Amino acid sequence: MRRVYKILTAGEWALARANGRFEGSAVDLTDGYIHLSDAAQVQETARLHFRGRADLVLVTLDAEALGQALKWERSRAGALFPHLYAALDPALAREARPLALGADGVPVIVL
Repeated sequence: MRRVYKILTAGEWALARANGRFEGSAVDLTDGYIHLSDAAQVQETARLHFRGRADLVLVTLDAEALGQALKWERSRAGALFPHLYAALDPALAREARPLALGADGVPVIVL
């Protein structure tokens, strides 16, 4: 079973759970899909986009459960990244947990 991950703020996740759907963060809405990462990508995503953010949650998802709306597309350095072309149902989360920051301010990802 392949896992994919979404880093988002605790507030975004709380709102998604309350609404029963997550439409995306600001960058997701701008790009037209929800940005996800696989296990090999998520720490670099945290370093590049979330340094210094202390209010983050890591959501773990089963890629297969996302169905046909999940597309693997070339992105950073030509790597295939998972992009979700639909709202995310929070009920599909296998796990959601807060992220601590390392000494360098980068969220620490332990899978």
